[in-house]
Amino acid sequence: MGPSSTPDLSTDVSPLSLSTVAVVGLGTMGTGIAEVLTRAGREVIGIDTDETAARHAVAALEASTARAVQRERITERERQDVLARFRTFSDLQAAADADLVIEVVPEDYELKRQVVTALDAVVRPDTILATGTNALSVTRLAADSQRPERVLGVHFFNPAPAMKLVEVVSSVLTAPTAVAAVTQLARELGKDPIAVGDRPGFVADGLLFGYLNQAAAMYEAKYATREDIDAAMRLGCGLPMGPLALLDLIGVDTARTVLEAMYAESHDRLHAPAPILGQLAEAGLTGRKAGRGFYTYEAPGGSTVVPDAETPAAAGDQASGRTVRSVGVAGSGTMASGIAEVFAKAGFEVVLAARSLEKAETAKARIAKSLGRAVDKGRLTAEARDAALAAVTPAGSLDAFADVDLAVEAVAEDLEIKQQLFATLDKVCKPGAVLATTTSSLPVVACARATSRPQDVIGMHFFNPAPAMKLVEVVRTVLTADDVHATVRAVCAKVRKHAVDCGDRAGFIVNALLFPYLNNAIKMVQEHYASLDDIDAAMKLGGGYPMGPFELLDVVGLDVSLAIEKVLHAEFRDPGLAPAPLLEHLVAAGCLGRKTGRGFREYAKR
Repeated sequence: MGPSSTPDLSTDVSPLSLSTVAVVGLGTMGTGIAEVLTRAGREVIGIDTDETAARHAVAALEASTARAVQRERITERERQDVLARFRTFSDLQAAADADLVIEVVPEDYELKRQVVTALDAVVRPDTILATGTNALSVTRLAADSQRPERVLGVHFFNPAPAMKLVEVVSSVLTAPTAVAAVTQLARELGKDPIAVGDRPGFVADGLLFGYLNQAAAMYEAKYATREDIDAAMRLGCGLPMGPLALLDLIGVDTARTVLEAMYAESHDRLHAPAPILGQLAEAGLTGRKAGRGFYTYEAPGGSTVVPDAETPAAAGDQASGRTVRSVGVAGSGTMASGIAEVFAKAGFEVVLAARSLEKAETAKARIAKSLGRAVDKGRLTAEARDAALAAVTPAGSLDAFADVDLAVEAVAEDLEIKQQLFATLDKVCKPGAVLATTTSSLPVVACARATSRPQDVIGMHFFNPAPAMKLVEVVRTVLTADDVHATVRAVCAKVRKHAVDCGDRAGFIVNALLFPYLNNAIKMVQEHYASLDDIDAAMKLGGGYPMGPFELLDVVGLDVSLAIEKVLHAEFRDPGLAPAPLLEHLVAAGCLGRKTGRGFREYAKR
C-alpha cells in the first residue's frame, strides 16, 4: 500500500461519515452496542466466531425491539427495518466494507492485538478501528497496527442502550479526524461523549475501580460486613448499588484485570488488587455470571441474592439493650438540631443543650422551621409537628442531661472540645446512660477514655441533613459494652434509620471509601488529564452517581474534605491517600466551595 493510494486521516478536517459499522465480539457489550447502532439507522455487521453468541445477539435485538413496539416507541415497520440492518457473520472478512470497526472481544491484550492485526489486512485504508477496552493500552494496540493513526478507544458503559456516557480515547498517534468522526457518531447515537487520553480505566473506571478495590479490602479485613458496606454507600452517598454488589455485577475477574492494568501504570497501592479479588476469581466465584461472588445468587446470571453462610442473623438473635425514653442532644448547629428533630419525631423526650439558652432556643426554632416545611409538603401532620416540637426542651447547660438515657454530642469536630464535653457528661449523666459521639473522623475511643465509663461510649455517625438521610454508622470501640451496642441499634430502628456496624478507625465506612475517590478526581484535574465538567459528567452518566466529585466537594466544603483526607492519610500512612496539592492550594486561598462562593467552581453570591 503506497502513500499515494491511502487517504491521510491526520490532515482531513471534516469528520468522516460512519454509516456502516462492524462490531467484533457479540457478548453482552457487543450486543448492546449493535442495538444502539441499528436503532440509530446504521448498517451493523456483527462478527463472532461463536455462532451461539451471534444467535443470542439477534434474539436480544428481536426481543428489545418487540418491547419497543409494545410500548409504542417504534412501529412494527420500523422494527423490521432495524432488524434488517443487523447481519451476523463468523469471519472478520465481513468487515471489509465497514467505515468503523468496534472490537469488544474479551479483555486480553494478545487477543485484541490479533483482531486488530487481522483487521488491518481486511478493511479499507480509511476505516477507523476502535477498541472497546477499559483497561488495556490503546497506544500499544495502535502501535501494533499498520495504521496507528486510525486506531482509538471507544468505551461504552453497560448496558449500552441505557447508559449515556461514551469515553472517546485517543493516543498520541490518533488522527484528530478519527476522534472527531467517532465523537460525532456518539452524539448521533444520543450519547454524551467525553474526550480522554490513554491511561488505564480512563475517567469513570479510573475513579470507580480504586473505590471498588478499597471496598473489597475493607470487607476482606472483616472491618464491616458486605451488607453494611453496600448499605452504607447506597444510603450515605445515594449510589444506585453498593460496591461489592457492583463487583459481582461487573465480574470479579474483570475488576481484577482492570486493577492490575491500573496498578502497572500508576504503582499506586490503592490500585493493587485486594487479594480477595484474586482468590474469588481463581475459585471461579466471579460474581453474578457464576452464581456466586461476594454474594450468592439464585442461579448463574441471575440477580436475586439468596442467603448463605455469611448472611447476618435476624435482629431477634442479638443481645438486648437498655431502655431509652429520653435523649439529650448537645450542640446548636445544623447537625445537632437535625438529630434532635429525628428523635422528637420518633416520640422521644429530647433535651437540646447548647452553650447558652439563647443558642438552644435558636436551634429549636430551626427545628420548628424544618417541621413546618414537612407539613407544607404533606410529609407530616400539624398534630405530629406540634407533638414533636413539644417534646424538645432547650437548655443552656449540660446539667439538663442528668436524667437522659442517651446523650448524643454534635459539637465541633475538634478532639479536645469533644473530650472536655465527654468529661462533663461523665459527671452529669446518670449511671447506665449511653454516651454517643457523632464524630465523622475522630477516634471514638479517645472520647471514651475521657470518661470513667468507656464501656458506655459509642459512635453514632448521622449524615447531613439528619432528618432526610437514612444512614447511621454505629461505631464500636474495643471497650464498648454489648448492651450499649444493642441499645443504639434498637434506637436507630425506632427513629427509622438504617444502622451499619463498623470499627473505630478513620473514616468509618463511608468517608474511608468516598474521600480517596474524591482525592483521585482532584489528581486527574491537577494532572490536566480531564476537565472538571468531563469528570463530573463521567461519574454521573457512567457510574450513576447523584453528583459528580467536584459538585460534591464544593457542597461538603473543601476545608472539611481536606481535614478528612488528612485524617485518613495519618491513620493509614498510604502515600496514595496524601491530599492532592490542588485541594490544599484552594483551601489556603480561602476557596472552600459553595459556602464562600468559590471552590472548584464559582457560585453566585446569595
